[in-house]
Amino acid sequence: MLAHALPRSVLFMCRMNAVRSPMAERLARQLLPPSVFVASAGIHVGTPDPFVDAVLAEDGLAPGDRMPRTLADLEDDYFDLIVTLAPEAHHAALELTRTLAVEVEYWPTADPTATQGSREQVIAAYRDMRDRLKARIKERFGGKSRQNGAD
Repeated sequence: MLAHALPRSVLFMCRMNAVRSPMAERLARQLLPPSVFVASAGIHVGTPDPFVDAVLAEDGLAPGDRMPRTLADLEDDYFDLIVTLAPEAHHAALELTRTLAVEVEYWPTADPTATQGSREQVIAAYRDMRDRLKARIKERFGGKSRQNGAD
C-alpha cells in the first residue's frame, strides 16, 4: 500500500486515552517529521498505564509525563486526520466531524488491558499492540522520522 500525503495534524482517539491512543501518539511523534502536529485524546478520561511506558521504553522512548485527556481538554480542535483505535471513538469522531472537512480513519486495535494471565503474557499483549501500531504508522505515513529524534 502506498503512503498517503502527510497531514499537517493528526489526532489519535480511543476510549480512555490511557493505552492505545497515547502509545500511538508517542510512536507517531518518533516516526513522523516535526512538521506534523500529533496529539491524542479519549472519549472518557482514564488513568496512566505503566505497561505503556514499559513497552515504549523498550523502543527507547522516554516515559510519558502527560495525563490522559478528553477531546474537551485539547487546545486545538481541528485536525487534518483523526485516527480512531476503538469502535466507540470511531463513532464519536464521525459524529464530531460530520459537518467538517476532516478525514477519519478507523484502525481497529485490540485493547491489551483485557489480557489475562501472567505479567509476561500481559506485557506481550502490550508489545504486540506497540509493534502493530508502529507498523501501521509507517505504512500509512511512509515511515519518515523526526530529524531531531526528540519525543
